[in-house]
Amino acid sequence: MKILILNSGSSSIKFQLIDMPSENVIGKGLIEKIGLKDASITVKNAADKKEVIKLNIPNHAKGIEFLLSIITDEKLNIISSLDEISAVGHRIVHGGQAFSKSVMINDDVMHGIEACVELAPLHNPANIKGVEAMELAIPGIPQVAVFDTAFHHSIPEHRAIYALPIEFYKKYGLRKYGFHGTSHQYVSLRAKEIYGDDRTENVITCHLGNGGSLAAIKNGESIETSMGFSPTDGLMMGTRCGSIDPGAIPFIADHEDLDMYGVSTLINKKSGLLGISGISSDYRDVSLAAEKGNEDAELALKMFHYDVKKYIGTYIAALGGIDTIIFTGGIGENSALARREILKGLDGLGIKINHDKNDATMGVEADISHDDAKVRVAVIPTNEEVMIARDTFNIVNQ
Repeated sequence: MKILILNSGSSSIKFQLIDMPSENVIGKGLIEKIGLKDASITVKNAADKKEVIKLNIPNHAKGIEFLLSIITDEKLNIISSLDEISAVGHRIVHGGQAFSKSVMINDDVMHGIEACVELAPLHNPANIKGVEAMELAIPGIPQVAVFDTAFHHSIPEHRAIYALPIEFYKKYGLRKYGFHGTSHQYVSLRAKEIYGDDRTENVITCHLGNGGSLAAIKNGESIETSMGFSPTDGLMMGTRCGSIDPGAIPFIADHEDLDMYGVSTLINKKSGLLGISGISSDYRDVSLAAEKGNEDAELALKMFHYDVKKYIGTYIAALGGIDTIIFTGGIGENSALARREILKGLDGLGIKINHDKNDATMGVEADISHDDAKVRVAVIPTNEEVMIARDTFNIVNQ
């Protein structure tokens, strides 16, 4: 069964075509700059043959239309007909309180996703456009919604509700939702596949990229995560400030004469690694600047590494112990520096890495623990698309 996976953004659509249940990727790519003059579609087949096509792509519907025509082009040898696509799986960022698992999309589900737009105003509208574009392109094809927030529904209420008047939770659903759930779930399941039940009861997953979050996972269920009501909470990130004293917000707004939009822009787009380093939101750029002696860049890295370390310590307490720590995401998978600095000084907790293994690991699965360490430290590249394909396959075949 061939399943098309779509991750629709405001001006882009990432896609993969996955053959299930083998999980073989037979085509993938990216539609970029939808609505702009220099829009393009990049497509790769299973043999890594790539084609980049510049097109006028005014909206998501046209982008999907072009995508389907390209993946059926005989030159790329991906599929010969749209009839080969059995279902579509969509990454939906926010499912609110209504969706605790992946679901087949129907009118009621679409209304539910639309109701969550105020919780994810930058993401859910784009996700909706992807669903609507597919329905126009292949009417009646089964479509499945896989929610970033669903995995964290198992977090107990006493850890999820903020210490604000309880009516805000009851009226508005104001609570911790968490994000990156599909990634946290995938790598925790993959750890169990690789290592069996050995030391996978209490797991901390570190999804570190331009956006980042940690999750504490007990027996396969999320019991705590660092992002909250919004993706701004938790770790210091590329451009997001992460957790700060709420009292700082009115202080800054007053002194800098910022309205709510200005505050939102500040904490989401001008803070984090970018705000501290003054150089870039990209960890690699900040690392290079630090190597050259830039003190602000050095400070940014120290803050980031400490932030992750702090959450690891907190989650060891929440779990009542730790068996395995997993690094994933662009930084987690590829930066030996980040892994080394984050875990430095944790030997007393049984966390010790093999530095040769760590330095040699980039973007591949690896156990980088020291031989005498009590806690396993693993690098597992995330694969959210496969996780979405699995859910879609299982739901369509129920």
